[in-house]
Amino acid sequence: MKFVHTVLSVSLALAMAGQAHAAVSATEAAQLGTSLTAIGAQVAGNADGSIPAYSGGLSQAPAGFKSGDSVRPDPFASEKPLVVIDGKNVDQYKDQLSATTVELAKRFPSFRVELYPTHRTAAVPQAVQDNSVKNATGAKSLEGGLAIDNVLPGVPFPIPQSGAEAMWNFLLRYQGVTINSKYDSWNVDSAGVASLATTGQAFISYPIYEDMAKPINANATYYQMKLYYTAPARRAGEAIMLQDAANPLQQPRRAWQYLPGVRRVKLAPNLAYDTPNPGTAGAGTYDDVFVFNGALDRFDWKLVGKQEMIVPYNTYRLTYAPDAKAITTPNHLAPELVRWEKHRVWVVEGTLKSGARHVYAKRRFYLDEDSWVALASDQYDARGQLYRGSFAFLSQSYDKTVPDSTPFMIYDLVGGSYNINGVVGPYGGIHYIDALSKAQWSPESLAGAGIR
Repeated sequence: MKFVHTVLSVSLALAMAGQAHAAVSATEAAQLGTSLTAIGAQVAGNADGSIPAYSGGLSQAPAGFKSGDSVRPDPFASEKPLVVIDGKNVDQYKDQLSATTVELAKRFPSFRVELYPTHRTAAVPQAVQDNSVKNATGAKSLEGGLAIDNVLPGVPFPIPQSGAEAMWNFLLRYQGVTINSKYDSWNVDSAGVASLATTGQAFISYPIYEDMAKPINANATYYQMKLYYTAPARRAGEAIMLQDAANPLQQPRRAWQYLPGVRRVKLAPNLAYDTPNPGTAGAGTYDDVFVFNGALDRFDWKLVGKQEMIVPYNTYRLTYAPDAKAITTPNHLAPELVRWEKHRVWVVEGTLKSGARHVYAKRRFYLDEDSWVALASDQYDARGQLYRGSFAFLSQSYDKTVPDSTPFMIYDLVGGSYNINGVVGPYGGIHYIDALSKAQWSPESLAGAGIR
């Protein structure tokens, strides 16, 4: 594969655990807001014009959108595919596709990639942009890149110097302050039978964005999630809560679980890393959630470079699809509901550390330059064989200035199954709410069935 290498030389301090490293010089940071956007994307389009110049993203709602609604119409609904890629012509495009996409095209004659015109719709609030520019010279990575400090609410490293810094950009990407949506998680087995894994009410919060003037330190909680399961019947009444800190070596993930059968909240330290996620029927791990989730410490991270890739993007039809059955076709998602576009992505590779344990020996992530969303990933086993692959489905919440990637999925290429999570279309889409109180983020709140 050919990469556009825009990566600056990595400081030796990053290789030394416990050392602090400030991101870039003032001269380098001056690119932000000129040749680069405030969060680090190249402003210019590509050489052949298939990727346009960035012009601020999409903040204008299309006709038909009702103010305050949580279902967002597709602003590009009238467009037609430029190219259709399937098993017959996939080799012509393989350098622009994830390994998982190529494998699906070769394995299933019904799989296809419908490539549409590219629209750089991602946009974040001005305060996030301003803080990201300040972070370029002020944010610090600690513990060899495994932790962060002195980060203002925004992208911590808009000009990343390492794979770990790029992954932190993904972990702290702006998605609003608090999201609350009802959702389904569906499993489709190797016989093509779709079954409901869970229905739940999800609360996802980024408390770092509650005070835009306050930098977070290494002990701060940057991410928290609370789920109340309502279906199927065997899981109704269960609840879990997770909290992640900016220095996971000092403060590992805190997790709690409520089981109605025992009527108490208990610590659940195993809801992390490669513990199988029961909501995917074993097709994915807890750190596969949202393509990646949790601490970075079990892998060595390499910033490979930038690449032009064909990835899911502006997937309004899928995100807001009202019927889950229409999405979950045998072997793969319904191709007509997945919009693909060409975008520049940061390619980051994680290699399992010597002595560390994980079901994946290598992981490759594709991070959107305009939003820092992980749009896709390829996971490899200890034999070096492609094991699983993930996708997230990005659509700009144009009324809230939020890039959203609530729906995400994983293909188990060995077992022949897949899971799609965050199916919110049947329940009215994506809701942004005010921040919850500290009491509502306490473990005790799980036992009371929380907020309805």
